This record gives sequence, structure tokens and C-alpha cells, in this order.
Amino acid sequence: MSDEDPREAAERYRLEKWQRAHGLEPAPPTPAAARNPTAADRAAFVETAIQQAIRRGDFDDLPGAGKPIEGLGQGHDPDWWIRRKIETEQLTGLGPPALMLRVEHAELESTLDALAREGDVREHLEDFNRRVVEARRQLLGGPPVVTPTRDVEAELAAWHARRVARAAAAPPPEASPPRRRLLRRRRS
Repeated sequence: MSDEDPREAAERYRLEKWQRAHGLEPAPPTPAAARNPTAADRAAFVETAIQQAIRRGDFDDLPGAGKPIEGLGQGHDPDWWIRRKIETEQLTGLGPPALMLRVEHAELESTLDALAREGDVREHLEDFNRRVVEARRQLLGGPPVVTPTRDVEAELAAWHARRVARAAAAPPPEASPPRRRLLRRRRS
């Protein structure tokens, strides 16, 4: 039994029939090495290449040699590669909006404390609340949005209280010695 594709054999038959009808001599059959490789041919080639690489020592001293494979035996996660990339590259700001808003909610006070003006704090809080409401309206799947919106006025009052507490806890600035004025002589 031949490994040849029946469609190719039928096409070859039609071509030879046409060539005979037009007084042409049919081309000799192509040898097995010249035709397209079959799946068995490809598998044999790959296996041979692997065995040669093993004999050359190409697989010796690879990173992770002799160590257990991470995550072996755990459930299948189709997004394993992106999770590993996020962990190894220590990327932030990626993920579903629901999770990102939870993280931002937990860090909101420190973010607000880094702002110097009340207008900036108000703007940041309004933007946060707007994104929470938008995420609740999204019906794209993913984890539910359980992040609460923040009361802008209450957060502003808390921000002011934290600023006053930090200012009271900070040591007073040292008085610098008075600067002497250098007098210049007028040239006449």
C-alpha cells in the first residue's frame, strides 16, 4: 500500500491522460525522495534530528535540568504563559478591570497622599468612581466588580486630616543662619 495522497494520484492520472491525448510523452514518476514528505517521513526526520542533538550534547546543562517542572499536576490553565510572563517581567497594570480596581482601591489612600493639591485629589477620586461605574456596566465576563465607589467629600476630609497629622509629626525645619548681604561699592 502506498503513502501517496489519492488526490495527487488522481491528478497525476489526469495529467498523463492529457499528455497522451496531445501526443506528449508522460513524465517519469517522481522518486519518493522528491515528492512531498508524508507525516511518517516528517516524524522520522524529527526523531533523527533529536537523536543527533542528544549525541552532540545540545541538551546537556539546560536551565532547570534535574528540577521538577513547575505546575505539573495542577489543573490546565489556558493562559499559563501570560501569567508566567507577568510574574517574570513583574508587569503591573494588566488584568481584568475588576481586579485592577480592587488593587487600586486597596492602594488609594497612599496614592491620594502623594498628591499635593485638593483639586488633583478630587479629580483622581472622580476618575476612580467613573471607572468603577463603567466596569460595573461592562458585561464582558470575568470576575464581578465588587469595588465600592468612594465618597469624594469624605475622602477629601480624610486626606486633609492625614496631611495635618503628617505635618504635626514632622520635625520643625531648622532655622538657617541669617544671610549676609554683600555690599557692592559703587564705582564712580
